[in-house]
Amino acid sequence: MRHDDIWRAIDSLAAENGLSASGLARRAGLDPTAFNPSKRIGPDGRARWPSTESVAKVLSATGAGIEAFAALVSGQVALPSASRGPRPGRRIPLIGLAQAGGEGFFDDGGFPVGGSWDEISLPEIADPNAYALEIAGDSMEPVFRDGDAVIVSPAAPIRRGDRVVVRTRLGEVMAKELKRQSAKRIELASLNPAHPDYSFELPDVAWMHRILWASQ
Repeated sequence: MRHDDIWRAIDSLAAENGLSASGLARRAGLDPTAFNPSKRIGPDGRARWPSTESVAKVLSATGAGIEAFAALVSGQVALPSASRGPRPGRRIPLIGLAQAGGEGFFDDGGFPVGGSWDEISLPEIADPNAYALEIAGDSMEPVFRDGDAVIVSPAAPIRRGDRVVVRTRLGEVMAKELKRQSAKRIELASLNPAHPDYSFELPDVAWMHRILWASQ
């Protein structure tokens, strides 16, 4: 659990409720500036963390549960809370990770195409091009295990530390963690230390999409 992850979760929770960070703080009965970016680092340059009390007030004010907040901390989407009422389920295309390197499943932009996909139901996600992959192998254990389905969004912004699906120009498809991205290369980490990390020149990468949710 990292400092940036906690603040990203608070920002995401605010956005999912149509609020700014200051608007979320105000709704939670906190000082409107409590979540401002300037308050996240102390005058001495040390990271400043939100208090447990502040997080509890935010969850109470938004009707979110601790599970939803934990999902946001890990980079997933928050689960719909009962207080917001039921949300209609959505079915998105599903394919095995081992199959994803084959022809005919993605277009040149990396969006799912063709009629050979299965389907899976999930909580509502805004990206109309979202799709699901079934994890194969143990390179992402213990976070994702063989047989887990992960929901992937081509539209979601990607930052260092996010879990991603990458397809190379040679047709390799892999689920990894983005370790570093520069103007020339991307570096990917396997969460299982028994597997190697990878590094690619940007021209060798067809696309990279962010993992939002996992059916574990």
